[in-house]
Amino acid sequence: MSKLRWVGLGLGVLAVCLLAGAQSGSDRPGGYHVGQSVTLPGGGGWDYLGIDVPGRRIYVSASTEEDVVNADTFQVVGKVEGLKGTHGVAISGKDGHGFTSNGGGNSMTEFDLKTLATIKEIPLPIQRPDGIIYDPATDRVFAFNHDSKAVAVDAKTGEVAGTVDLPSKASEYAVADGRGHVYNNMEDSSVEIEIDAKTLKITHQWPLAPCEGPSGLAMDTQTRRLFIGCHNGMMAMMNADTGAIVATVPIGPGVDANRFDEGTKLAFSSNGGGTGTITVAHEDSPGKLTLVGNIPTEAGARTMELDPKTHTLFTVTAKFEPAPPRPAGEAAPAGRGRGPRRQMVAGSFHLLVIPNH
Repeated sequence: MSKLRWVGLGLGVLAVCLLAGAQSGSDRPGGYHVGQSVTLPGGGGWDYLGIDVPGRRIYVSASTEEDVVNADTFQVVGKVEGLKGTHGVAISGKDGHGFTSNGGGNSMTEFDLKTLATIKEIPLPIQRPDGIIYDPATDRVFAFNHDSKAVAVDAKTGEVAGTVDLPSKASEYAVADGRGHVYNNMEDSSVEIEIDAKTLKITHQWPLAPCEGPSGLAMDTQTRRLFIGCHNGMMAMMNADTGAIVATVPIGPGVDANRFDEGTKLAFSSNGGGTGTITVAHEDSPGKLTLVGNIPTEAGARTMELDPKTHTLFTVTAKFEPAPPRPAGEAAPAGRGRGPRRQMVAGSFHLLVIPNH
C-alpha cells in the first residue's frame, strides 16, 4: 500500500475514533488529555502563546518577557526580556526574526530567533498593540489594538509599512490565509473583516450572527474556513470567501483563542471560564462541524497554541489569591474581566502540555 493510502487510512480511523469519543462523552476527545505541567519563570499576567515550528520553540507572553520552551522536551530554554506588557509573538522564519506586541510600550520588539537577543524596539503609530500575526504572502507582521487601528511592519527591515483603520474599537485576534488576506474579529460589533495585506485596505465586512463577541480565530486554509470563538458559547465556522456562517458547535465559557490542525481537521477553542476546558470539534466537510468533546484543563487557561508537527496542545494558567472585597455599596462594574484584580500566587505560573495519545 502506498504511503499516501496509509495516511488516508490513518486519518479515516482517527475520524471514526473522534466521533465515537463524542458520542460517548469522553473527557479525552481524540485522545487529548493534560500530560504534564511545566513551571514557567514569568509572572504578573499573560496573554497569547506562539510557536516557531521549524525552530521547535513555544513562546509564552508573560508581561515583561516571553518565556521560551522547547516544543519537544518542554524545558524552559530562555527568555525574550525587557518587554512592556507583551501580548503575543509573531514568527518570521524567512527572516529569522520574531516580533512581540508590547501593549505597555506602544511598540514591537524585534528579536533573533536563534539567540533570543533583541534586535531593536520598533515604536508604533498605534496605542496598546495586542493581537499579533505574521503574513507570509507579504512578509509583514500585523498588530491589532482596541482603539480602531492596526499596523503592518516589514519583517525584513523592521520598518512600519502602514496602518489600517478598523470599523470598530474592540479588535481581537487575526489570521492570515497565505494568499494576501488577513481576517480580524471585531469583538464589540460581532463583525469579521477581511484586509488586503498589501494595500492595507478593508475589502469585506461580514456580520457574524449568531456569533456574539468574537475572540479567538483560526483557519483551514485548504477549505477556506474560519473558526471563530464566540463569547456567547459557540464556535462558528465561516466561509472566508462569502462570509457565510456554515456551522456552529457549543463551547465552554471564557474563550480567548482558537487553533486548527490541518493534519487531523480538528478545531480547538481554549475556554478559561469555570473550571477550564478546551473544546474539540471536527471539520467533517466544508459545511459540517461536529463537536468531539471537551478536554478538562484549569481555570484561567484561556489562551492556547498547537504544534502541527506533533498535534500537541499547550495552554497556560496560574493560581491566584482570593479577590479583594468590593467596598460597601459599590456596584460590580459591567463587562468581561472588570472585577477586582487578584494577585498571582508566586511561582504558580505554568504551562499545560496536552498530547493526543
